[in-house]
Amino acid sequence: MDEFDYVIVGAGSAGCVIAARLSEDPSISICVLEAGPPDRNIFIHIPAGFMKTIVNPSVNWMYETEPSEGSGGRRIPQPRGKTLGGSSSINGHIYNRGQRMDYDNWAQRGNRGWGYADVLPYFKRAERRIGDGDDTFRGRDGNLIVTDINWSHPLCDAFMDGAKNMGIPRNPDYNGAHQEGVSYSQRTIHQRRRMSTARGFLHPALKRGNIDVRTSALCSRVLFGGENSKRATGVEYLRGGKTLCVRARREVILCGGTVNSPQLLQISGIGPAALLKKIGVPVVHALPSVGENLRDHYPVRMTARVKGVDTLNERSRGLPLVKEVAKYFLGGKSILSLSPTLVYVFWRSNEALDNGDVQITFTPASYNEGVQSQLDEFPGMTVAPWQQRPESSGYIRAKSANPIEKPAIQPNYLAEELDRTTLIGAMRLAKKLITTPELAPYYDRAEAPGDDIQSDDELLDFARQRGTTAFHLMGTCRMGPATDPSTVVDDELRVHGMKGLRIADASIMPMMPSSNTNAPTIMIGEKAADMIRNKQPLPSVDVSG
Repeated sequence: MDEFDYVIVGAGSAGCVIAARLSEDPSISICVLEAGPPDRNIFIHIPAGFMKTIVNPSVNWMYETEPSEGSGGRRIPQPRGKTLGGSSSINGHIYNRGQRMDYDNWAQRGNRGWGYADVLPYFKRAERRIGDGDDTFRGRDGNLIVTDINWSHPLCDAFMDGAKNMGIPRNPDYNGAHQEGVSYSQRTIHQRRRMSTARGFLHPALKRGNIDVRTSALCSRVLFGGENSKRATGVEYLRGGKTLCVRARREVILCGGTVNSPQLLQISGIGPAALLKKIGVPVVHALPSVGENLRDHYPVRMTARVKGVDTLNERSRGLPLVKEVAKYFLGGKSILSLSPTLVYVFWRSNEALDNGDVQITFTPASYNEGVQSQLDEFPGMTVAPWQQRPESSGYIRAKSANPIEKPAIQPNYLAEELDRTTLIGAMRLAKKLITTPELAPYYDRAEAPGDDIQSDDELLDFARQRGTTAFHLMGTCRMGPATDPSTVVDDELRVHGMKGLRIADASIMPMMPSSNTNAPTIMIGEKAADMIRNKQPLPSVDVSG
């Protein structure tokens, strides 16, 4: 049996960060187990390759949700990265941290050291911001390069002008002092290539020689020993048709993500006792909330036909696409260098609110029935609203002890009345944004939903039939005090009741941040690395002004 100081399960957004930071100590040995292949697929690195990777089973777990009333009885695909870099290698490139109140809420739930002033230094440490920004909030020397879009489009400019004239201000930096406003999106793309955590953190760290990365290694269970068998001692994994083991002298760190981390705990004997009995797994430690509290953002992509200007739809096929490919490989500006979302609006579903509660994206392209891998054949544009902090929650539950069998994924979209009300308000705001006088010269007609859909009930029915995931699953190994039965890890990310076992990924988020989840997950990796190394936390930042 191989033996290392630390065994990290999952080379995703947090796992790559933790491995890189731990490797800074040359006396430490680290083994990283990744179920997927190396990140050599060309579509990982070409930004527009996102449309290929989200449907490619070689780099994607290809999960899907269970049907629910909120999704109109549909199963919704749930892409999750299965390669070095994890979901940061297949996501939509957006860098979005969320509002300061999100993290202050985490701290108010009993998580010491997780307030905004505490986590901001870790956001900054991870980031190398290229572009404008107040250095009180932005990092300039980190591994993760964050850039602005170097491409503009008349539809984007008209959309932002329209939003401004509706009272939504232009915000030069939604990752700065405040989030509300409209702007071009910030993205993890540099020199026309994706900036995943594998590229930014893991690959440079491999040069140190103390990280052993094993790809195509599917973890089948965590191994336990010691007093009352409550200490994690290693991991069993499947590779090349063999069952192998690796031992951890210090800790096992689960970074498999919101789906895989709770599933691995459950098939290892940590989770709700009734579920473990049902799937035939002996109970190592009964922890009822493992896999619970699942939440996701639920966007509704609303499209319109466009006139008088070309869109990405036309540029992505035939001879125009050949020209875009040539420009990309010759170093020019090309649609292949773009993220799928170009403009962000952060605003309120109800003007009576003090803080923004909805997020709206815009792009000069439209997707066939809301599916982001299928562009329409006519000129189109898309505006997609979603509620930032959903109340509806669900679960991840292993269906058997077999690690290859996909678990049940049930976010329970729109189960709560507040979520339905907020989404309807967001959809009405989106309809106004796409029909402003500034966009009128280009606006042809509504495509989906059509102009005949007007009432709240009609909008809600459309949302149930056409809503989809924002790829932001979180919360299934919730962080909080052991006295809170809804939690799984403490504020140092140690699994309650266990030793030598931590979790560091989006599953530990206590509540959904008002953001995409990649940036907060990278921050979690940075902060977890200091906890694992017993280093003093970075000094908090004074943001009172």
